[in-house]
Amino acid sequence: MVFSKIIGQPKAVKLLSRALVGDRLAHGYLFTGPDGVGKTTTALALAAYQFCEARDEARPCGRCGGCMKFASGNHPDFLTIRPDGAAIKIDQVRGLKKDLRFSPFESGMRIVVIEDVQTMRREAGNSLLKILEEPPPDNLLLLIASESEPILPTIISRCQVIPFVPLTMDQAATVISRLNPQLDSKEAHALAVLTSGCPGQVQALHSEEVLNLRNDCIQAMLAGSQTDAGSVELALDLAGRVAELKDGLDTFFDLLAIFFKENMVAILCDGEGSGDGEVDTARESWNLQQLSDMVQAVDSARRGLAGNCNRGLVCEVLMLALLAR
Repeated sequence: MVFSKIIGQPKAVKLLSRALVGDRLAHGYLFTGPDGVGKTTTALALAAYQFCEARDEARPCGRCGGCMKFASGNHPDFLTIRPDGAAIKIDQVRGLKKDLRFSPFESGMRIVVIEDVQTMRREAGNSLLKILEEPPPDNLLLLIASESEPILPTIISRCQVIPFVPLTMDQAATVISRLNPQLDSKEAHALAVLTSGCPGQVQALHSEEVLNLRNDCIQAMLAGSQTDAGSVELALDLAGRVAELKDGLDTFFDLLAIFFKENMVAILCDGEGSGDGEVDTARESWNLQQLSDMVQAVDSARRGLAGNCNRGLVCEVLMLALLAR
């Protein structure tokens, strides 16, 4: 099917599929929901289907001229507008108006994807509203908006709204694994939890470096050390690496806290082995009070950074609290 790769959005897929089957596409759609849940992916899937010259199995064939041009980013009837800096500006909308004066070049429909519509200021929004009120024929506008900021009500009223929602943790982990095959299942699940079911946000988390350090820290904690001196040395070494994360430090704290809290839940809900090596080893190594202390240590480090404490010192205190117990 057209939207076979879209996971966790049954309502959106149903609404759009019904419109395609009945050949009743509206002139404008507003895809709204959290960042990273498949809004842009769905818009691209719809465009790929519309530009395909074959559609043998109700999906893009991937071989015709339309498919090849769209896949290469060179289809003349596909336009994308993104914020210029912090917002979509009035000049960008005026440029779109000029483009829409002409009929589609090759296909029967021109498709325009406008991303981050919520960044439009009133002047640009009002200019776009004129297009939506009197849409030129053979043009489909797909507006994509995050829930982070309100959208002009007049724009909402001129579009068919397609709501998108966060994925379940299992669905999000599946998408994350598909997009990042280098991650194992535990890492994909941790990132699914961290992004609250919005897998598209993973790329902004500096995930590879942060995940590697998260894994090293947890393995060091689970393995322990033969001597107190060895524990302190390892803790200080890891602290130095943690302090170098810069923008990824908050993500690292989140991943540690998620791990500790998941193990607390595992202890409370299941007294038997789970088959997850990390969880089973943690259950044997720590009790609820120790895990609670670890969560508090992470929270304390977070507060220290927020209070402008020395970054290196905060990381050292945290790692010593976790490893040199």
